[in-house]
Amino acid sequence: MSLVYAGVCCHAPGITNRPAAANPHDYQALMRAFAGMRKAIETTGPDALFIISAEHFANFFANNMPAYAIGMSDHYAGPIEDPGWLGVPRTRVPGNAALSRRVIELTMRDADVAYAEEWKFDHGIMVPLHHLTPAYDLPVIPANINCQSPPFSPLRRAYAFGRALRRAFDEVPERIALISTGGTSHWPCTPDSGKINAAWDEQFLAHWAANDIDEMTGYADETIVQDAGGGALEIRTSIAVAGAAGGRGEIDFYKPIPEFACGCLIASMSVER
Repeated sequence: MSLVYAGVCCHAPGITNRPAAANPHDYQALMRAFAGMRKAIETTGPDALFIISAEHFANFFANNMPAYAIGMSDHYAGPIEDPGWLGVPRTRVPGNAALSRRVIELTMRDADVAYAEEWKFDHGIMVPLHHLTPAYDLPVIPANINCQSPPFSPLRRAYAFGRALRRAFDEVPERIALISTGGTSHWPCTPDSGKINAAWDEQFLAHWAANDIDEMTGYADETIVQDAGGGALEIRTSIAVAGAAGGRGEIDFYKPIPEFACGCLIASMSVER
């Protein structure tokens, strides 16, 4: 089996933009959780990191918004944001175009995906990479799920996308670590920015950790937005990881940090063989 690690993490720009604003104990706990995830990934010895984020209008817009897209290049650039503002230096991130193409072709057997040979990384990818691969020495394959511009792919399709990825990973010899970024309640770019519904987050994460497909994919988009904010539509990325891993999850860190405008999350999931 080529899927050697599966996990999810937060990508809030405040983590690198204003770390001193948070409670120092909470921030240090989050940094320890990121360090633990980094060590877990490194221990598996992956040949590539497949990272699923949410589109933030960095690469796609209303004139062309794919439900699912995968990058296919030998290198990527990021962050698209001002690096001085984000707190992450602009850098060249290695990719693997040949491996990406094989994964895309295999995924297309079971799921319709777009692909792009040019891809700019925003905070959704760069904040996690800053903590998980700070030397930028591990090839990355980026993927996006549209969580920004309706109509949205149903949650069950996100799970099916993860299953399609897993079947693709199983057919390549390279060792692949998989993470998703984002998700849980937040209200970005609204007057409610900083609001967090921790009870909603914990309920969803319990369904995710149990890999309970019916409960995890049973939310309606309208109630997600009402109860957890538009940012919570990003649970699609975590659902995809659950589909790919197929095991049970462990919440390594969850803490509402209003200064970062979200519930910060680090979690892993066992890979079902």
